[in-house]
Amino acid sequence: MYVVYLAGGIASGKSTVAAELERLGAWRIDLDQISREVLEPGQPCTRAVADAFGEDLLDPATGALNRALLARRAFATADGVRRLEEIELPAIRARLAEVLAHDACAAHEPDCCVVEIPLLDRMEDALGLADEVVVVDLPLDERRQRAIGRGMTADDFDARAANQPSDEWLHAHADTLIHNGGTLEELLDAVTAWWDDHASQGWRHKGGAAYGRP
Repeated sequence: MYVVYLAGGIASGKSTVAAELERLGAWRIDLDQISREVLEPGQPCTRAVADAFGEDLLDPATGALNRALLARRAFATADGVRRLEEIELPAIRARLAEVLAHDACAAHEPDCCVVEIPLLDRMEDALGLADEVVVVDLPLDERRQRAIGRGMTADDFDARAANQPSDEWLHAHADTLIHNGGTLEELLDAVTAWWDDHASQGWRHKGGAAYGRP
């Protein structure tokens, strides 16, 4: 099975690309879902978070984590963010490796698995699990305009973008770029071209290419 890490900044079109790859036949894994799984009641990561940020984060009856309260505490300071990532990220990486190796993966029998990754820099230690890193590329100013056009405030976009890897960092770590500077139809055509190229080559590594209109 060919494993692809799919990354891109906020409002780049990453989810659209992931959905199209899934439609074409890829098995889609959302890393956000895995991050939720490692913080379910009874998980070691959940216990460690409570030890670090307060026992009152856990519901005494169910053990469920109060994620909103955790966010307020952890994201209040840079040290809090660092402590939370030190707890969460190893658990997320381990769970992803487990999912990719598990029999449940083989049951899907896909040629390609696409892992949608919000923050690729936080997964740098797990890049070895991927056969190819694909980045959906759209300049920051254009992403900002698109996000505002969809109802996000400029301040919210700027705050989120500041917490993500830069376009330069993503380009440096990408094997392939899918440009999203054109229409939706052009983006979907680019995704199909990527898929067809890989399928025709027996799902071998095709890094260094670029698809779509910048």
